[in-house]
Formats: sequence, structure tokens, C-alpha cells
Amino acid sequence: MKSTLLGLGALCAFFAVAMGAFGAHALKGVLSPEMLAVYHTAVDYQMWHALGLIAIAQLRVHAPDSALLIWAGVLMFLGIVLFSGSLYGLSLRELKWLGMITPIGGVCFLIAWLLIALFTIKKPSTGRYNTNARR
Repeated sequence: MKSTLLGLGALCAFFAVAMGAFGAHALKGVLSPEMLAVYHTAVDYQMWHALGLIAIAQLRVHAPDSALLIWAGVLMFLGIVLFSGSLYGLSLRELKWLGMITPIGGVCFLIAWLLIALFTIKKPSTGRYNTNARR
């Protein structure tokens, strides 16, 4: 079964590793310590939320039509683009106005995680034992 979220999660994780390696090897002497910290925050959040996308893709295997999971995936990906992307731009190009976009990405992350929590509350149990079964 093809999974767009799994593919996006894997690509985001790939680029998080690539950006982390780039930051560790090419930017250490180029960026100020403050901007290097901002860059590393972008990498960290990108990796954690790439793993979140992969987790959502796995949850969708069991509930492929869940609107909560679909929106969680969309918002998590959007959060990566807005949050990490704005921090990359802020640290690498010193585009200060991107700092206004970062919180929007953070809110996307928060809502995505909340939607996953709501999914776990609303999802009917698929346990092995049926409590209504005849004895």
C-alpha cells in the first residue's frame, strides 16, 4: 500500500540528517554560536517531526480513512516546512522577518499532536476479546 505520509516522513528525515551534517561540518566556523543554535533547533525539530509523520503513516494502516490522522499528517508536514524552514532561513540568510513565521509552524506541530491524541481517544478498541460475545 502506497503511503504519502511515510514517504514524506522518510524524505524529511533524510534531509534532517543531511542538514545536520552540513551544519556540523560546513557551518561551525561560519555562523555565530547563536545562529548555529537556531540552525540546530531547526534540524532537531525536523527530525522529531519526520518521525512523527512516519508514526502517523503507521497509524493510518489501521485507520486509513481517519480525518484526524490525515489532518495530523498535513499539519505536521506543514509545521516542518514553516518551523524548520523559517529557522533555516533565519540562521543561514539572516532573514529576520522569517521569525514571524516560526510560531505558525509551532502551532501546526501542536495541533498535529493534539489530533493524534484525539484519534487515540476516539478510536474504537480492536482488542482480541469481544466483551459482548456469548459465553
